Amino acid sequence: MRKILGLLAFIFLFSCNSSGEDVIMNSVNNKWGKKQEQKFNLEISDPQNPKNIIFVVRNNNEYPYSNIRFIVNFTNLQNKKKDVDTLNYVLAKPNGEWLGTGFGDTKEIFFQYKLNYKFPEKGKYEIGVIQAMRNDNLPGIEDLGVKIETAKP
Repeated sequence: MRKILGLLAFIFLFSCNSSGEDVIMNSVNNKWGKKQEQKFNLEISDPQNPKNIIFVVRNNNEYPYSNIRFIVNFTNLQNKKKDVDTLNYVLAKPNGEWLGTGFGDTKEIFFQYKLNYKFPEKGKYEIGVIQAMRNDNLPGIEDLGVKIETAKP
C-alpha cells in the first residue's frame, strides 16, 4: 500500500505545472455563435521573457469541417493598441481522421499563434477570438483556450 501511495505522490508532484505555463479555457458548449467573441484576459508580469501563445481547441465528431478559421483581436489594454489577425488551422487529415489527442469523440489540438513573442510592457492584455466559418452557430467545438508559456531559448 505504501508503494502505491508513494507512486501516486510522485506522479502528482511531477504532473504539476511548474514550467511557466498558463492555460485559460472557455466552454462554447458545442454551439459557437458567429457573434460570440471568446475573450481571454492575460496579466503579463515579466515582459522581458519571450512567450509562446498557443490556441487550444477541443472538438468532437459533430464538427462539420476539416479546418477552422479565427479572427483574433489582440489588444494591449494599457495603450488600447489592437492587432487583428485572420487565421486558418487544420483539424483533420484529408481522409477525415481528426488530428490532436484524446479518447472517444473529443479531440484536443494545439495551434501556434505567436512564437517567441516579446510583450512590449508588463500589464493587461486581451485576446478575443471570433469564429470565421460559414455557420452562424458552429457545432462540434466544445472548448477554446489560450496557453501562454515561456519560450525556451
